[in-house]
Amino acid sequence: MTDFGIIRGKVVVITGGARGIGLATATTLQRYGAKIAIGDVDETAVKESGTARDFDHYGRLDVTDQQSFGTFLDEVERRLGPIDVLVNNAGIMPTGKVIDEPDALTRRLLDINVYGVILGSKLALARMLPRGRGHIINIASLAGETHIPGLATYNATKHAVLGFTDTLREEYRGSGLSFSSVLPTLTKTELISGVPTPPLMPRPAEPAEIAEAIAKLLVQPRSKVRVTRAAGLLSQVVGLLPEPIGDAVARVFGSQHAFLEQVDAGARKAYEQRVRTEPQ
Repeated sequence: MTDFGIIRGKVVVITGGARGIGLATATTLQRYGAKIAIGDVDETAVKESGTARDFDHYGRLDVTDQQSFGTFLDEVERRLGPIDVLVNNAGIMPTGKVIDEPDALTRRLLDINVYGVILGSKLALARMLPRGRGHIINIASLAGETHIPGLATYNATKHAVLGFTDTLREEYRGSGLSFSSVLPTLTKTELISGVPTPPLMPRPAEPAEIAEAIAKLLVQPRSKVRVTRAAGLLSQVVGLLPEPIGDAVARVFGSQHAFLEQVDAGARKAYEQRVRTEPQ
């Protein structure tokens, strides 16, 4: 049985914490006694989420801006004490063929999903290394272990997050710090609005499942955790197959069309508009 008592009193910072996986993680870790600080570029949403759940600290945080990120972490440490855990969760997932992806959107994906993770990790490292303790958890995706038509740049960003996190783990081995990647399958948040679940694919995950996996990482650190177990196992098995066979299996499971012509554009419109235009 997992002893979540170790989480009590830990200062945890979560980016993209106003909604989805970030908010679920904040709520779960608060229940286990952590001191919670959520940051999000959506100032209205982060205020609503922070006040509704009485988090210890909340505020606007642009993960692509060094001053915004650094100032946010400074304020957390001033109010709550040294940061024990940083969860780099902020990310966006627009869909469509890469040829139709505006250059500005490509850069936003890279800035938020990759640079934001690298920047946050560097800022956290600067605070954690002198103390010889801390845990950086980067939210990747099972898309970081495969390739899904309609998500080319998103896939690239999640491959990058995995490679970056694994490298940090070796680069700072023996430092007292832990580094983990979390690889969710399709999760029931705005990110999959209008995206059908292929009939042969494992079910989508609930945000609370991702949050519980993160809580368990704080108790027993691991380099990677895949959620759900069934989706993670499928991803690993397909990855071990010879490329033509693996690609064929993925097509059988429906990956070829789910993020392209099968997307319900109307149901997805609000999310696509937000991530394409809103500063993150």
